[in-house]
Amino acid sequence: GLGFNIVGGTDQQYVANDNSIYVSWIKKDGAAYLDGRLQEGDKILAINGKDLKDLRHKDAVELFRNAGYYVSLKIQRRLQPQNGPVGHGGDGESGGLPLAAILVPGLALAATAVWILLRYRQRM
Repeated sequence: GLGFNIVGGTDQQYVANDNSIYVSWIKKDGAAYLDGRLQEGDKILAINGKDLKDLRHKDAVELFRNAGYYVSLKIQRRLQPQNGPVGHGGDGESGGLPLAAILVPGLALAATAVWILLRYRQRM
């Protein structure tokens, strides 16, 4: 198999008022996991050029099962919520500040300290 599960469809909406197909789970060491591009929560728009819009869940599953050896997916990346990262706790994702938010002020402070030190030494 492709190494992931899907949810959604016209008969099993995963998101209210949305008939789309979504990735619900990626199997560790499966094809999708090893490829690394697909993520849980991604919306799958098409498989091998076939639009998944307005399909029943079982019809979408059948398309995936018959996809063949080479599979092309058109996906829409899930949006990150404003109040924290998407994902399960303990999966290695950090909920802290971005690195730039720490480095930029730190470098500015260090540059200022060096400038003050050099100015102070010139006066001595």
